[in-house]
Amino acid sequence: MLNMAEGLDRLGSLATSPIMARLGAAFAEAGFEIAIVGGPVRDALLGRTTNDLDLTTNARPDDILRIVKPLATATWDIGRAFGTIGAKIPGPSGTAEQVEITTYRADSYDGVTRKPTVEFGDALDADLVRRDFTVNAMALRLPLPALVDPTGGVEDLVSGTLRTPSDPDVSFGDDPLRMLRAARFAAQLGFDVAPDTLEAMARLRESIRIVSPERVQAELVKLLACDDAARGIRILVDTGLMGEIVPEIPALRLEIDEHHHHKDVYEHSLTVLQQTIDLEHARHPGAAPDVTLRLAALLHDIGKPATRKLEPGGGVSFHHHDLKGARLARKRLQALRFDSDTISSVSQLVEQHLRFFGYSEGAWTDSAVRRYVRDAGDELERLHILTRADVTTRNRRKAARLSAAYDDIERRIADLAAQEELDAMRPELDGNRIQEVLGIPPGREVGEAYRFLLDLRLDEGVLGPDAAEERLRAWWAARG
Repeated sequence: MLNMAEGLDRLGSLATSPIMARLGAAFAEAGFEIAIVGGPVRDALLGRTTNDLDLTTNARPDDILRIVKPLATATWDIGRAFGTIGAKIPGPSGTAEQVEITTYRADSYDGVTRKPTVEFGDALDADLVRRDFTVNAMALRLPLPALVDPTGGVEDLVSGTLRTPSDPDVSFGDDPLRMLRAARFAAQLGFDVAPDTLEAMARLRESIRIVSPERVQAELVKLLACDDAARGIRILVDTGLMGEIVPEIPALRLEIDEHHHHKDVYEHSLTVLQQTIDLEHARHPGAAPDVTLRLAALLHDIGKPATRKLEPGGGVSFHHHDLKGARLARKRLQALRFDSDTISSVSQLVEQHLRFFGYSEGAWTDSAVRRYVRDAGDELERLHILTRADVTTRNRRKAARLSAAYDDIERRIADLAAQEELDAMRPELDGNRIQEVLGIPPGREVGEAYRFLLDLRLDEGVLGPDAAEERLRAWWAARG
């Protein structure tokens, strides 16, 4: 809950910090206004840490550069066309802060491409009213600190509400990406979206189509980086927005009839996502959010709607939904312009997420464990987490059995790795040695021999070079 007295103290400390004090004094001396704006103000009031220091001013970009250059160790003007100048300002004891300073804006959008027509403004209040949500539309004037809140952002912080500073139809009509931001901030802050804002998101959901896939992807990544990502996913599904950007997610809400029973795949997927996040924190405390793993958790069952089959007797099957899901995941992530590494990792995890469950029915041979590790490759740790998170049964005995089975397979993998350097997972003879032993030139047969030796390595472990050569010669002779 917001403690206003403590929040105002934190704002005061932010405004009087050495770097902010220097900036405030420099702009005042030059005859301009300057204020900390948006996220840093919101987070200071909430007692949250922030990595961004955004400021706004009535100075134009040329004036901003002229004022900050004497204070900065570096400046950059890549956002100059939009009125933004970046600078690195040194502080006491060798510290430095990276800041972005933007001229007051009065943007208008063309309603087709979502690209703004940049118009600089002269009033702080007008700049704040055009921002996305009231909780981000507050500013802290410098050098003498004064909170500016023309749209009731403090009240919305107290109530935990997200709403637009202006009419939501106008705000989202200007910039449809704000609808995705609403879901992201709800997940990030634990806030509720105001009813009229939710209604506008549902009405205007199709307008998200004019936003570039890259921008949609960036918001989805930020949402999945939140610890309560499922909260934002629900908002996107309930408003119909998810149907516009990742339609495979709402498609998981399969119709369940009175004769055929199976668990709710949509709710199961959100539970798996949350359990994945929890396991991430437990196994790798302090690490950055693994958005690739979280994407795989969210998408792991998207092959089920296309493979659903109602069986005699009331059962439901989803044969090969792992393979179908991997193909769907790859196609959707490509459409959202994800990088090739992420696409490859997510599709591999979706394809392999069922592999473990046969282990719980009967312990695998060492050969099967080695193959599991080989096939997982660099995704093994992610596969460990995803497979454990995929257990959502309410049957405590079954859950305990699956957990114990996975404890066992991880122990065996660790033991085999220590014994055999399992991570290397290569035959004991390389391609050159195969050619020497068999007296053959480079070609297809060398590859076949290499695969024979790899299978031998997986099935029987380390044999030693001499034994490997003997087995290779026997294999070659048997081929005639």
